[in-house]
Amino acid sequence: MRQRAIAWHKEDPAGAEYAEVTLGAEVLFASGVAIGGEPGAYRLDYSLETGPGFVTTRLQVTARGQGWRRTLDLRRDPAGAWTAATTADGEAPDGLAPPGAASAGGAEPAGPAGLPAPAAGRISWLDGALDCDLGLSPLTNSMPALRHRLLEEDGSADLLMAWVSVPDLGVRASRQRYTALRDRPGGRLIRFESLDSGFTAELAFDADGLVVDYPGIGRQLG
Repeated sequence: MRQRAIAWHKEDPAGAEYAEVTLGAEVLFASGVAIGGEPGAYRLDYSLETGPGFVTTRLQVTARGQGWRRTLDLRRDPAGAWTAATTADGEAPDGLAPPGAASAGGAEPAGPAGLPAPAAGRISWLDGALDCDLGLSPLTNSMPALRHRLLEEDGSADLLMAWVSVPDLGVRASRQRYTALRDRPGGRLIRFESLDSGFTAELAFDADGLVVDYPGIGRQLG
């Protein structure tokens, strides 16, 4: 197992993130903290566990700001079923949707304003997804790149992801594509595409499969 401590400076929206990562031949574990300022100042704490093949087994996230706090416990079982459990306390700032599972079409979670959506139970529209994708975090781009060996080989992979928006902690399906482009000093350049929105970016990875530079999202410090 290889241990890494890594920090990213975030540009748009402004913020920062620090993570402690354990990397094995087929697994990744991480815990981290991020701060941001939209729609108000917030702190985000998370822990991530994967099984063999860098497949997500659990993502736990806590977000909090002045007068509010919410949590998400997102899990994938060995059969591929995804479940989510949420809590929400306090008065959320304007523009912050309830946490939990949105519909397959991306609608906001149901539930009274400021309270968690009823998110327990299976999220059937995530069937086929192997990964979580924590919004505004460069960390969770590592699992697809490592699983599909895009650091060593040319190729492309289309994926369905369990995307977690922050700081509201909504869970939505996201179709994405990762394509190996070329070597770079100390690593590899991989193109990320959102197949839903058309957004693209060229991500620089280091030799361990961690993001060095995600334009507009985060750049490694140190």
